[in-house]
Amino acid sequence: MPTLNEKGLENFRKSTIFFGNLMMFIWIILGTVAVWFIDPIFAGLYLALALIMVYIVLRKLICTNCYYYDKWCALGWGKLAAKMFKQGKVENFNESIGIRLAPLTYGLLTIIPLITIVISIIFVFDYTKIGVFVLLLIVSFYSAGVGRKAACSKCKMNSICKGSAVKQTKE
Repeated sequence: MPTLNEKGLENFRKSTIFFGNLMMFIWIILGTVAVWFIDPIFAGLYLALALIMVYIVLRKLICTNCYYYDKWCALGWGKLAAKMFKQGKVENFNESIGIRLAPLTYGLLTIIPLITIVISIIFVFDYTKIGVFVLLLIVSFYSAGVGRKAACSKCKMNSICKGSAVKQTKE
């Protein structure tokens, strides 16, 4: 088994998990609303694909091989993965295609709505669209930056995870 961060949390607090999932939900809803301004059918597709990728595909590809499988990680997804899929091996964590697919997935969760809302604003200016645009930027920045770094800093996997926002230095 790879060497884990001894200072990492065994289980994250439920309030942290709740807040992280609330932010993810808001991120997906804001993205859906942004895309809705261009096309409701495309928005429905965006919503369906976002939910499937975030809550099913990435959980299978990443969480099944994570130390937090069937534990309370920063988003509780180790517990979710355990309810849906068999456990893999921590040794396979970084070789998972999910480690490469996650940044693409989360990047598209932001880029697609930002592009569509900018196009929508160009065609029909509306302060509601500006509000959704600003909120989407704030939530995306928080989720990809501040929130991710806070979660990674307390994670037992941060010393071995290729996707960690922080790395532990060897003493």
